Amino acid sequence: MRLDRLIQILLPHDEKFYQFFEESAKNLVKGADLFTSLFEGTPEDHEKVIQRMHELEHFGDAVTHKIFAELSATFVTPFDREDIHLLASALDDVMDYIDGSAARFQLYKLDRCPEAMRALVGILQKEVAELERGVFLLRDFRRSAELQKVLERINEFENEADDVFAKAIADLFEEERDAIKIIKLKEIYVGLETATDKCEDAANVLETLLIKHA
Repeated sequence: MRLDRLIQILLPHDEKFYQFFEESAKNLVKGADLFTSLFEGTPEDHEKVIQRMHELEHFGDAVTHKIFAELSATFVTPFDREDIHLLASALDDVMDYIDGSAARFQLYKLDRCPEAMRALVGILQKEVAELERGVFLLRDFRRSAELQKVLERINEFENEADDVFAKAIADLFEEERDAIKIIKLKEIYVGLETATDKCEDAANVLETLLIKHA
């Protein structure tokens, strides 16, 4: 066993990292759930949703900054510093893409939400819910089998999102005749699909931690 890993195990370390990661993951669940509010309502309702979404994005940024600040100030961390940085960045990226996709939905004044977009958001909701479970399991690597199942489900959801995205884009070019609308919808689809990719990036960091510590 490497000396630095032995030090990490034996010495007490700052519990704040767990708390910050859990706050960030909870925030993603709120953001994905909030996106569904754009499926109904008036433009005025959507404006309120976007305002709330921006607040969630700012909260996520603040948590990420706290993690980076704590990383600089803490001598012994629960995980490798690089992994802490990667996980914080990946969680932050997910929220950024949720927020960006929602903002475009309102900015482009879409009058309806295509079924494929609803499906993609639904997959994203399931993915971030699993990601939240995975982050909470970081406190106890004795539950490694449970964490492994979470990671497998996240991978399955990401593959499902890829299939929905590919079909949505194909159908869009096949059925839509308005070139401007194609551009608008495609940008939102890309943003949502990228959010699902970033969830998998975060899951990959969790898997790295599982391999190192389980």
